[in-house]
Amino acid sequence: MSDKGNIFASFFQAGFECSSHRRRDGVRLDLIRATSHDRHVLSDYRQCAELGLRTLRDGLRWHLIEKTPGNYDWSSWLPALEAAEQLDLQIIWDLFHYGSPDCVDQAAPGFAQRFTDFAVAALELHQTVSGRTPVVCPLNEINFLSWAVDDGYFPRVGPDEQGWFKYQLVGAGIMASREIKQRWPDATIVWAEPLIHIAPHNQRRPTIRAARRNLQGMYEAYDWITGRAEPQLGGDPSLVDVVGLNFYPHNQWYFEGPTIPMGHHEYRPLSDMLVEVAERYGKPVFISETGAEGSGRPAWLHYVCDEVRDALTRGADVKGICIYPVTAYPGWDNSRHCEVGLFSPIGSDGKRHVYRPLADELERQRTIFGVDEESSGNFRRIRIAR
Repeated sequence: MSDKGNIFASFFQAGFECSSHRRRDGVRLDLIRATSHDRHVLSDYRQCAELGLRTLRDGLRWHLIEKTPGNYDWSSWLPALEAAEQLDLQIIWDLFHYGSPDCVDQAAPGFAQRFTDFAVAALELHQTVSGRTPVVCPLNEINFLSWAVDDGYFPRVGPDEQGWFKYQLVGAGIMASREIKQRWPDATIVWAEPLIHIAPHNQRRPTIRAARRNLQGMYEAYDWITGRAEPQLGGDPSLVDVVGLNFYPHNQWYFEGPTIPMGHHEYRPLSDMLVEVAERYGKPVFISETGAEGSGRPAWLHYVCDEVRDALTRGADVKGICIYPVTAYPGWDNSRHCEVGLFSPIGSDGKRHVYRPLADELERQRTIFGVDEESSGNFRRIRIAR
């Protein structure tokens, strides 16, 4: 099966956890700093490249860049920009990965313009340093972020009104994306939203209806951005070049109940979900985040790859699979050690160590997919053969 375009430099990708929001107790997280990625970005990128991962997801820490309104200090981002150029890597830059500066009111009427100004300034710097076509994810997981605020997992933003914040976030994303496309028509805009399934815990009609209603929330961000729904927000299909889908072992559950285990009859095949989303939006898709913890990492990648191959044979234009996070990290809520991805925390020798079982499975999957990278302009063309 030949690839329909060289959107990404590599089919298999890696992402760095870059959340920088405040928890509900007011503590500011900074996962780039907590994982030492800020101090080891060049070696982190090099390790990814050595494993054939030439497209990476990484993020800007807006709260460090704009500490006072309209004044941008890019020193926290420049080392990553320069490292990517030195190693000739393609980075999908997350502009807003949950966290915003304390001087920015996410509930303010001018929030969309404030975010757009920041996004444009960031891409102007990107073009000065890089010159290559930018690839950006304007806002990460709008559906999750709005749910986290509505349910009190994150601090309250704006009025105590269910769904209000999602309109605010989508509006900001649309404004920023329109400006990006106007200034840089060749820019690639991807988004990353959770891919989920919710099943009713019994067969009573109210429960079935409630489960379906909750599941529809998965489509809202993309429906609004593309203009399929809520047209007053100004959405348009041109604002989405690739539909990113974040999928983890806990992404299927019973309505108001526990996680559905893989293999259970209620567990929905990932391939079915990918085909459905690809057909719904008529766009290329990619797994923008996926991974498991501990010894389950290789088996999870095996499952995801099998399902992606099935989706490809059924016509879904799947452009890539991003291992996320690629490094172990401290958990948001209690800083517990989350053993995920390919790389360990920085050890006493100043290095990250590779989790060999996952690296071996990655290489095995690359062989099965028949991934062949050939130089093509500034990027690399991916061909998936079968």
